[in-house]
Amino acid sequence: MKFIYLIFVVLLFSEPIIAQQSGAFEIARVKYRGGGDWYNDPSSLKNLIEYTNKEIPISIEPVYKDIALGSTEIHSYPFLFLTGHGTITANNSEIRNLRTYLENGGFLYVDDDYGLDEHIRSVLTAVFPDEELLELPFNHPIYKQVFEFKNGLPKIHEHDNQNPKGFGLFRNGKLVVFYTYESNLADGWADPEVHNDPPEVRTSALKMGVNILVYALTRT
Repeated sequence: MKFIYLIFVVLLFSEPIIAQQSGAFEIARVKYRGGGDWYNDPSSLKNLIEYTNKEIPISIEPVYKDIALGSTEIHSYPFLFLTGHGTITANNSEIRNLRTYLENGGFLYVDDDYGLDEHIRSVLTAVFPDEELLELPFNHPIYKQVFEFKNGLPKIHEHDNQNPKGFGLFRNGKLVVFYTYESNLADGWADPEVHNDPPEVRTSALKMGVNILVYALTRT
């Protein structure tokens, strides 16, 4: 309870990362080109927002927006979510737009839904060619922001018999991109009938999602 109270104080007295029209945080899902299914599992982000609003004293708009990677609208959202199974491509204008967004305080969370890895790595390298994705240690604050995950990311779905990994992209010492690989967190957020995951698996995925959202939205 003491920790939840501290989150409330941070939210009460901190300015939003990016100015928005409503008093609640508004977040967005990224639409991208290249043929990948950026639109898959539309219930995932909706359910995560609902769970987060229920579990902690934070206000997030219940309806998220779908925003194109190259749109200047992304600068109105402190948190962007990107997922999919396949190819993602980005031109120079989209790369510059994302770089500016991240350098100005925005946060991007990417969840590989299997098949996205090589493509998103290429995009992120283009955004910050002088930075590299680093695997975050299990003691990083994102793993204990609200709920503690002593062993890092939970494993939601199996693909290649690999351990789940969480990578971070830093800019000027600040985490601006969090990328989850071989975990499939967003699948665990989807409506129960979509993947038929056991309740405890879905809860684990949602709790980790809360950590990511709270970390991104309360950064100083």
